[in-house]
Amino acid sequence: MSFSRRGDRRVAVKIARNVECFREAARSEVAVLEEINRLDDDSRFACVRMLDRFHQGGHACIVFELLGLSTFDFQRLNGFLPFAVEQIRHMAFQIFGAVCFLHRNKLTHTDLKPENILFVCSDYDLQYNHETKCEERKIRSLDVKVVDFGTATFDHEHHESLVSTRHYRAPEVILDLGWSQACDVWSLGCVLMEFYLGHTLFQTHDSKEHLAMMERILGPIPVHLLKQTRKQHYVHNERLSWDERSSSDNHIRKHCKPLKQHMQRSSEDERQLFDLLGCMLEYDLSRRITLEEALWHPFFSPLRTQEQRS
Repeated sequence: MSFSRRGDRRVAVKIARNVECFREAARSEVAVLEEINRLDDDSRFACVRMLDRFHQGGHACIVFELLGLSTFDFQRLNGFLPFAVEQIRHMAFQIFGAVCFLHRNKLTHTDLKPENILFVCSDYDLQYNHETKCEERKIRSLDVKVVDFGTATFDHEHHESLVSTRHYRAPEVILDLGWSQACDVWSLGCVLMEFYLGHTLFQTHDSKEHLAMMERILGPIPVHLLKQTRKQHYVHNERLSWDERSSSDNHIRKHCKPLKQHMQRSSEDERQLFDLLGCMLEYDLSRRITLEEALWHPFFSPLRTQEQRS
């Protein structure tokens, strides 16, 4: 991504190299962005705006509005300190609204992660935290936008079997059961946990270990999903094939614990957040909450009340 001026306005330019696979990805992203611009011409939803596109020396260039740091880069700059629950509520409400808009229009993002959620402006103030006894950065505005539609897929298009960045990949993708918009819901559940913890929930680079971590945090994978998987080498006697005496299992037991044990305070806000997360990190697609439903979860009641007043 490079930056340039467009008249008196600073913009961001995404440059796809002059190689066929990158040109094809750029064409696909432009098609999605044009559809987003058409369907949301008054910019109601928190999706990045494409302003223009052009070719230069065979390279495909897409011009975007200029945004701030990603939520990942801001947390890294802040020593991976967690976001407060109230901050998570405000960011999640915008993100859910944007991705729900995509889902209603038969699109799946497929690569939702903190790197692809950017602050509109990442200016901050330094504040001394008496609990941690150090200075931390307090973001001034919690306005965010979803970016990177390079792998976004319309319902009618071919669905690649493997989507999403590893740590945010839904179980149905790992088990090769086919996927739909629900995989975005799972990814966002992982994103919210990362905002809350300051680190990824599933810290692994191996698919079977990833599934074992899920079982440690969320309970056993339902038998009917294990029966259906094309990855039968992950299954033994209708259970996840996993060596509980391995060093990897020791690592999982040390670093993973049931979801609600991650709750740091017993406030009503945190109880509601973890109730919502439990609905999002649900193995069974028929039971996993949709984003349309999630926006009506009690966790967001304070923001819906504000909307009604305004």
